[in-house]
Amino acid sequence: MLKEFKEFAFKGNLLDVAIGLVLATAFGKITSAFVDGVFMPIFGQIFQLGDLSTAKWVLSPAVVDAAGVVTTPESAILYGSLVGTVINFSS
Repeated sequence: MLKEFKEFAFKGNLLDVAIGLVLATAFGKITSAFVDGVFMPIFGQIFQLGDLSTAKWVLSPAVVDAAGVVTTPESAILYGSLVGTVINFSS
């Protein structure tokens, strides 16, 4: 297997793989920007959820003392973030 890899690497195919990796990374960032900046707000407006990327299901709300300091943070399931990540992954 190591011999096959050396043959592959020295044929110039490794450079093609590296260029493909750089392009895929750049395309991933473009896709993420589109989903987070364009798709999620429109999708949230269609279903009247506001910005879907901030959608969450609160399991227990934050506890605040008399001074306004949070003593126990909120516990929530961030399903809007999950939806955005799934859409980014499938693109």
